[in-house]
Amino acid sequence: MAGVGGVGGAVLRRSVAGATAVVLVVEAGALAFVHLVLGRTTENQKMSIAGMDPNVMSKATYAMGAGMALFLLACAVFLAVAAIRDRAPGTFARVVLVAAAITHGLLGALVVGLVGWGAFVVMMLILCLLVLSLMLYGAKAADAPGDAPGIQDAPPGHPLLGDFGDLGGPGDVKPTNP
Repeated sequence: MAGVGGVGGAVLRRSVAGATAVVLVVEAGALAFVHLVLGRTTENQKMSIAGMDPNVMSKATYAMGAGMALFLLACAVFLAVAAIRDRAPGTFARVVLVAAAITHGLLGALVVGLVGWGAFVVMMLILCLLVLSLMLYGAKAADAPGDAPGIQDAPPGHPLLGDFGDLGGPGDVKPTNP
């Protein structure tokens, strides 16, 4: 990516990673609160689906909320560390952040029908922040000395077929049967 290196690139990378960490902390708190309300509602009204025990349902709701909040907080910590150090996240952190991005993409597709377009926009903005954080630090890591070679131009040829030969021009079509 052009413009990612240097002082301006460091400011951009750190700002995006820090903002994404803050957004993920807020999202973790909101999800924990929503699951707390859902769990209490299930518990107080003795709700049951298909004969399931209401206590199990409320405890499962609490556990899911806590698990999602911890996952998002871990992502926020990884991004905060990357922003403070201005270094790309490690392999495990990148895998967790990619999983978070995929999760936000899938949840965005679900909430557009269940909640509405506002929730979809929020999920897509968080997805964009996650992907931008990964891309900015990924572009910096590719330029680091001692790493694999950077981005290279593709060799000339057909963009879809690659090395499968020269297709020729429009008038060079050859019949396939005798």
